[in-house]
Amino acid sequence: MTNWDEIRTAYQVARLGTVSGAAEVLGVHHATVIRHIDALEARMGVKLFQRHARGYTPTEAGQDLARVAQATDDQFQQLAGRIKGQGEGVSGELLVTSLINFSPLMVGALESFREAHPEIVVRYLTGTRLFRLEYGEAHVALRAGSAPQEPDNVVQPFARQAVALFGARSYIERRGKPDSVEALQSHDFVGYDDPDSRAPYAIWMKKHVPFERVVFRAEDGRVQQEAVRAGAGLGFMAEQEGRADPDLVQILPAQEDWSSPLWLVTHVDLHRTPKVQAFLKHLKDYATERDKA
Repeated sequence: MTNWDEIRTAYQVARLGTVSGAAEVLGVHHATVIRHIDALEARMGVKLFQRHARGYTPTEAGQDLARVAQATDDQFQQLAGRIKGQGEGVSGELLVTSLINFSPLMVGALESFREAHPEIVVRYLTGTRLFRLEYGEAHVALRAGSAPQEPDNVVQPFARQAVALFGARSYIERRGKPDSVEALQSHDFVGYDDPDSRAPYAIWMKKHVPFERVVFRAEDGRVQQEAVRAGAGLGFMAEQEGRADPDLVQILPAQEDWSSPLWLVTHVDLHRTPKVQAFLKHLKDYATERDKA
């Protein structure tokens, strides 16, 4: 029977293109990687890679093997994630993901949840990519926009975070406070670098503010908010968060079309586990109390 370690090694070499890269990912010596590749090629009787000065390029056979190995590796990751999440108690790792914009809410909820359940280790994932619950990459996801449609996921409506327009006091002192939507056209804005961004408030801005007035552009929502606080221009953020900052001035009240509905997403295999159910309840209660504050 072919050694799975050798197949996994070949997959990493095909993915990364170098022996050294595969060795680093696998945590082995580069000689082990070479030995695995040589043994696998000898056993299968075919060349899996073309060796050259820049590294290894998979042959057609190598590409076929890499595709099968990736699918198998994904299934192992999925299995491991599910097993880790299926404990009977509220303990172990809790993997939660959201956009970084929601970190003020999520960090507070996660920390208070951990205080209530000290055996929990929190892993909070805020990358821009969509973490795949079916592969065990997260136990709970907070997502914005249209309702997620992935099969085998349990989707619950959560809230609609109020978003308003703010400016730093330092900016208002320099430029004045606009008193109407029309007056916004002469002001500087902080926003997305992509003029066709599908963020709700970005769509509104496109209709009411010339794109050349967006003078500070960033894709990360938290960077945008820091730019607003620094006085780079007017910008959008959660109404509750902006009002809590004494250095910010609210320019316009929240509008429904500036925000997106929020959804709590869990995988059907983990949805009923004590850990996930306990956190879902805690997060909903925490958000309710936070809104009352």
